[in-house]
This record gives sequence, C-alpha cells and structure tokens, in this order.
Amino acid sequence: MPVHPYETHLARVARAGEHAAWTPADGPLPALYLSHGAPPLFEDPAWMAELFSWARSMPRPKSVLIVSAHWEEAPLAISSSAAHVTPVYDFGGFDPTYYRMRYDTPEASALARRVVGALSSENVHETGRGLDHGAWVPLKVMYPEADIPVLQLSLPTADPTTLLGLGGKLRALREEGVLVIGSGFTTHGLPFLTRQAITGGAAPGWSRQFDAWAAEALRRGDVDELAAYRAKAPGMPYAHPTVEHFTPLFVTLGASTDPEAPREATIDGFWWGLSKRSFAAA
Repeated sequence: MPVHPYETHLARVARAGEHAAWTPADGPLPALYLSHGAPPLFEDPAWMAELFSWARSMPRPKSVLIVSAHWEEAPLAISSSAAHVTPVYDFGGFDPTYYRMRYDTPEASALARRVVGALSSENVHETGRGLDHGAWVPLKVMYPEADIPVLQLSLPTADPTTLLGLGGKLRALREEGVLVIGSGFTTHGLPFLTRQAITGGAAPGWSRQFDAWAAEALRRGDVDELAAYRAKAPGMPYAHPTVEHFTPLFVTLGASTDPEAPREATIDGFWWGLSKRSFAAA
C-alpha cells in the first residue's frame, strides 16, 4: 500500500526534533493570517512542509486562539475548553479517512478565562463545540503532536472595522505566548473553479487578480484599501462570493502591534486555483 502523504509529513516532524517553547524573553508572538485548506491539504506535501516550517520558525506557543471562516456566530462564542473534544467534520465528499482523524488537544480552561477577560466588554459564552476544519486541519499540520491548548473564537461579523477592534482586544495575549490566528483563504471562489484549475492548471484570472491586489495592499500596509475590498478588489465577487474566508484577515491585522505596517507573504501560490497567501503580523 502506498504511504499517505500525511504519514510522510509525520516522519518529517519526527526528524525535526524538539521544538523550543515560547518564553517571555522571546517577546510577543506574531498574529497569523493563514489560508487553511480542506482535508486534501493532507495530500499536498509541499504545502504541509511550508506550514510546518512556518510553525518551527517561531517558538512553540503556550496556547493557540484561532478564528475560522467556518464558525460565524454572534454574540461572540468560544469552543469547548475540555480536553479531547471531537472535531467538527464540516465537509463532505472526501475520503473516509478524514472523518476518522482527530486533534485531541489538552484542556484549555486557563486560556478560556484569559480570552473572556480580554473581551470583558463583550458578551462571550463557551459552547460545547469542537474545532472546525478551518482550525484543526492546518493545526494538525503545524503542531501535529496536539499538545498545545487550542480554543476557537467565533467570527461575529463581516465588518472590517469591528473585526480590527476585536483583534485589538486580543493583542495583549500575544505577549503571554498565545498564538492568535485568523484562518481563511485569500481567494475562495469555489463555485467558479474549473476542472483545469483544480487539477493543477493556471489559477483563474479572478483569483490571480484578487491575490495580486491583496499582496500589494498588504505590502503598503493599506488597511483602508483592504477594508474596501468589496468595492475595490478586482475579481470580486468571484474571488469571494461570500466573504467569511477573507474577513479573518482583519482580526489578524487588529491583533498586530501596528495594523498598518507593511506585510510580505510567508506562503503564497495557488491550490486548486485559490490563493493560499498567508502572512505573519508582528
């Protein structure tokens, strides 16, 4: 039987050895915006290598707080802080292997208390919800040992200004070794993909145009331009027929020390014709 690419990835992880843990001497962890991928991410050795190398370029966080495109709920909610909560298998049509995968993280009640405290002006409630695939799929690649407490925070609105403010309230967590992540996809026009793009051909024009626009706006630190994406971004609305995969970017920028600082991609390129542009915001 052929070896599944994720098994090969785990062998790479084993060879990498111990991952140095974050200490206060390291200073604040960055906030991340990452394009997360569906279960077929586990079949892409190059992308898994990029995500894992990115994770290893930073100290091992004490905990992770992630906002995913796949949980839109207001008022704000956090996922269950219990240990070993069953993931949400919020996808369809994939190999049965992916419905048996788990990401059994430790209990995260201390992180839950800290997040609720940071958001004291908000009405935040804990749910029994597990991590959805926008959270557990990339984290299973980046931190496959599943030994870091993880909580997911719901995406309460699509308004960029509100999300920037939400990120700002989370900024101090970075100084405590919490990795704050906005998980989306820089383009996500699934209804408009061609078979050629999915099988490795050129990305659609709308995806390439939106990606180039986003890259340039990030390079300039132009938050106003990014916030006006519905009106100003080329490729709309094909790049984002619904916007929940782009808006986590504003939580990431808000959680950074300077939302208007220039940003360069840590990961770029395309997958199934979709832009996987991802960046760190210190």
